[in-house]
Amino acid sequence: MRKQFRQWIRTFFLLELLRGMQLTGRYFFARKFTVQYPEEQTPQSPRFRGLHALRRYANGEERCIACKLCEAVCPALAITIESEERADGTRRTSRYDIDLSKCIFCGLCEESCPVDSIVESRVLDYHAESRAELLYSKNRLLANGDRLETELDADRQADRAYR
Repeated sequence: MRKQFRQWIRTFFLLELLRGMQLTGRYFFARKFTVQYPEEQTPQSPRFRGLHALRRYANGEERCIACKLCEAVCPALAITIESEERADGTRRTSRYDIDLSKCIFCGLCEESCPVDSIVESRVLDYHAESRAELLYSKNRLLANGDRLETELDADRQADRAYR
């Protein structure tokens, strides 16, 4: 009987509703943690994995030796490589494609590369309006590497400190 009376009092005075409103009021006046994205940037780790890039040596020659380790290790099968042999006997890529609509940004391609050719930059704000624009060819990847080389080199130096 006493338990039923307590339940009736709680229901009549809407105590659960008042507790919920108290909790809502407490968070309503608390400091907000929202980041206004384009104007404000959150801090990023130098090990963040974003847009892919192919790097070059200081003399301008591409680093990729077409060993196809990145293609073999990619769990999403997003990388396609074709190679050819040059006149000097070295092997280089004739085709290097990454389909970013398949890529899961795991970083295994970057880890497997013996010459540090394929890297993932800290660029996270890129977009495409069709799936065809997400297919990055060798020329686009090299252009990304040329544009971001100073940042990529600084990130590689910082990454060595972690290891």
